[in-house]
Parts: sequence; structure tokens; C-alpha cells
Amino acid sequence: MTKRIIVDADTGIDDTLALAYLLAQPEVELLGVVGVYGNVHAHVAHTNNRMVLEAFGRADIPTAMGCTAPSWAQEFAVDEGCARFHGDNGFGGVSPFDYVSGLPKSGSNVMAQPQDENTAILPNSFDNSAIGSVGGTRTELRDMPVDAVQATCGRGVHMIIDAVRQYGEEVTVLATGPLTDVDAAIRMAPDIAQHLQLVMMGGALTQQGNCYDLICETNIIQDPEAADRVFHSGAHITMIGLDVTHQCLLTRRDIAAWEGTGVPVGRFLADMTKFYISANESSDEIFAEGSPLHDPLAAAVAVDPSLVGCFDINMMVETQTGDGFGFRGRTIGDRTMLVRHSCRTHVALSVDAQRFHDDFVDSVTRLCQEQDQ
Repeated sequence: MTKRIIVDADTGIDDTLALAYLLAQPEVELLGVVGVYGNVHAHVAHTNNRMVLEAFGRADIPTAMGCTAPSWAQEFAVDEGCARFHGDNGFGGVSPFDYVSGLPKSGSNVMAQPQDENTAILPNSFDNSAIGSVGGTRTELRDMPVDAVQATCGRGVHMIIDAVRQYGEEVTVLATGPLTDVDAAIRMAPDIAQHLQLVMMGGALTQQGNCYDLICETNIIQDPEAADRVFHSGAHITMIGLDVTHQCLLTRRDIAAWEGTGVPVGRFLADMTKFYISANESSDEIFAEGSPLHDPLAAAVAVDPSLVGCFDINMMVETQTGDGFGFRGRTIGDRTMLVRHSCRTHVALSVDAQRFHDDFVDSVTRLCQEQDQ
């Protein structure tokens, strides 16, 4: 059966690997790829999406840009931690266009910034002096009105709305970055919520987070308010958090297969991923055995939900820190909805890590080999 998927990504290294995995799946129809802020600025994420699709010969897949900042902020600054893991350009300092002949080079004006109306960088006009980043906080937060949401999001949010309205539950929205775009889509078109099938990479329920505080997960802390609204929207949600992604590791031995294909895009993926593996190794000794495949696992679950075992629980995100509030950005069960409420959120707590790992490495290797035919 055809699996229709639309991706919303803050395209860094593991987002790129997730895209490569999806492109390798013959049963997947990739309806579009939206670039959102997070690992990089939104216009960089969008440009990265275009470059990856072009490099793999899939420029036919629509791309667009989503929101440029969290729902609680006027601007966005890339956190130093994200740059450490993904590099300033999201590719660990390399670029597919530097490997594949016949394409514009990464520094060319052609790819510097999107210019057409579907990909234009739209200003965030919300009256808020905060600059969003990982761990950003405010003592007084207020929701953006819908007209402000419309003024601050790009065409990518409309792409999500259009896909769900057209295909309903037959399309999966895969979010591998902050949930700002998904939240904006639901707020602008509340009718899509009951039909929205969302697979999200983010959060942690049973273990420490991966931010400086070891409580929060990076995608959630970028925009806790948006994530909390999505959890309470009535959408069908599968949460692929650190509980399972930390069980799925990639090593240098694995990526040698991509480099060994001798294909330019294979060398690009290998060199890019070496940067990611080195960053993980230097950040924490727990990654000495390999680097977590966060976004690729979420992509694989969007294709094959049987890869994970889920605990059904209505979730919330704490949006304030202090007595009576907990810790801003923490994902936790919502005690107000634990009884007499239908559950539409499924939190992955177990994973067939070996099956996923082997399929992921083989799929990306096969995709690289196909580029040489």
C-alpha cells in the first residue's frame, strides 16, 4: 500500500538521514517537505531540503518554508548545542552540491535564499521582544492570536493543512523538529485536528532529556506552548522520544557502506554523518557505542508502526517552571486526562532496534547505489 507522508523538519544531519530513508522506500509517496527553525534557521532548513531532494534526483517533490520562530517569540537564534551537533549549515559543514556534479555549489546565490512566494521568508510580526532558543524562558507568556499565526508562518503550514484536508487519515505528518508548524496548522484550520495522523520525534517520558537541564528534549523545549497545544488538539499522535531513539545507534562501520558505494551522494552522507558521530562521542560517553538515530527512527515508524511498542497516555508539556508548575519543556502524562478520557497519544517505549537499524542502513545504501545507475 502507498504510504503518503509530508515531512516537517528543521533539517540538520539526522533529518537529512530521515529524508534519505524515506526516499529509499518504494511504497512511500512523499507529498512535500517543510523547513522549520530548530537545528538551523527556517530558510536554511528549507534550502537544505531543496538541496537534498535535488541531489537525489527528486526535485519534483514540493518544498516550502514553515514558521521562522517559536510561537512565543519574535525571532529565533540557533542554540550553540544544535550547531555543535549539526554544524552551522545543518550538514556538518559539507554540502551535497559540493559532491554532485552539475548542480549549483552550496555557496552560490541560486541557493542562498528562497525567493518565490511559496518559500519566502515571512516576518514574525507578533509583538514580543523575546528571542527563541533552546531553554528560552519568559515569566509571562501569551498565545498568539490566529491572525498573528497567519502572519508569521510560511507556505509550509498551508501545505500541511492542504494535505490533511485532501487525504485525511491516509496521510501521515512526520515532524522531526519543533511542533510550531503543526500547531499553527491546527490553529488556522481546527477542522484538520480530528483527522491528523502525526508521528513526532521529540520528548522523553521515562528517561532524562538531552538539553542542558537533562529534563527536556530539544524539539519540545524550542516551543513548549505549541507542543502542549498539539498534545491537547485531539490529533492522533505517536511520540518517538528519547526513550527509544537512544536505543538505535549508528556507527562509523555502518556508514562505511555508503562511502563504499563510490557514489557522490554516498560520500556526502558519510562525511556529514562522521561529523554527527564525532559530536555525539565528544558530548557524552554513553554515545561511545554509536550515535542515536532520532529522526530516522521516527521516519521508519511513519512507514512501519510495528517497529515500536507504545504506551497509550494523554500527554502534556509543562510550560512554566516553579512551585506548582514543574519544569518548563518537560513532557509528562496529563493528570487531568488520565481517567474517563479517550487516549489519542501513543508514546513509544520499546523498539525493535536491530530490525530498524539493519533496514535503515540497507535502505540508505540501496538509495546511494541507485544514483549510479
